[in-house]
Amino acid sequence: MSSDAREWVWEHSSSRGTARLVLLSIADRVPDEQCAAWASLSSLIERTNASRTAVRDALDKLITSGELEQRDDLQGPQRSTVYRLTRAAAFLAKVKAAEEDSATDVPSASQTDPVPELKVEELRQYGIWPKHGADSGPSRRIPTSADSGPSRRNPPPRRAGFRPLEGTDSDPQNRSEPKVNRNGSSSAAVTSASEWQIDPATHAWARQQGHLARLSEDGLRSADAKWRAHRAAWKPRSASAWAADWRAWVAREHASGRPNLYALPGKGPAPAAGMTRAEAHTAALLAALDEPTGTE
Repeated sequence: MSSDAREWVWEHSSSRGTARLVLLSIADRVPDEQCAAWASLSSLIERTNASRTAVRDALDKLITSGELEQRDDLQGPQRSTVYRLTRAAAFLAKVKAAEEDSATDVPSASQTDPVPELKVEELRQYGIWPKHGADSGPSRRIPTSADSGPSRRNPPPRRAGFRPLEGTDSDPQNRSEPKVNRNGSSSAAVTSASEWQIDPATHAWARQQGHLARLSEDGLRSADAKWRAHRAAWKPRSASAWAADWRAWVAREHASGRPNLYALPGKGPAPAAGMTRAEAHTAALLAALDEPTGTE
């Protein structure tokens, strides 16, 4: 029915300039012969490419002329304003009556044509609802802008505190398993200490923290060999877990001929240089559990 409303504007409206563009923009949204449609001020500004002041002045002129009616008792999606092309509705009702009487002549538009009563209940299917009272319907919010039609999707329920029963890919399936890294790996991506390979990031860490210069290449290989020997009986872990444990081991390793500065169980802690707080905590925990320090 928007084509009939637009045709009425082209053929019978006395509006001019911006007012005519605004009326055409509203008529383009008319869904039936009642000629009621919703439109926000921002959408009219965008469609007509006019300023906010110009659009408001155009609306005032159209309402004053009687060609447009602003229905303050109704609202569209996102509480947008509802308008009605009253004279267009009167003309279309007149044409419909003539068609039912099998009249051959198309009636002409007149300002004295009676405006049919608006049937609000028929507008609800187009997202137009009463503002107040018990008949008010649910808010028809649209996802992007006022140019879009009313959303037909129900919002998903909020899941405050929801936890899946079976766990997720990033959580361990067993409490005894270490949490895997979050770079797309799953809980099945585990390996033994003997099969784990030093990745470039771990090797760069040893160089940046000064452990490579402190231990030398031979000392680093010796520390790695001792680490693998002590971890051979451990259960398979993820690559990130082995990397963290290997870094803590190397940080505790001291060069040949130098005293071990890291505390053994029962002695005061003295973290090695280059260890992060997390690595120092890991090393302290291993020492408390009387784990091998790698410097025996």
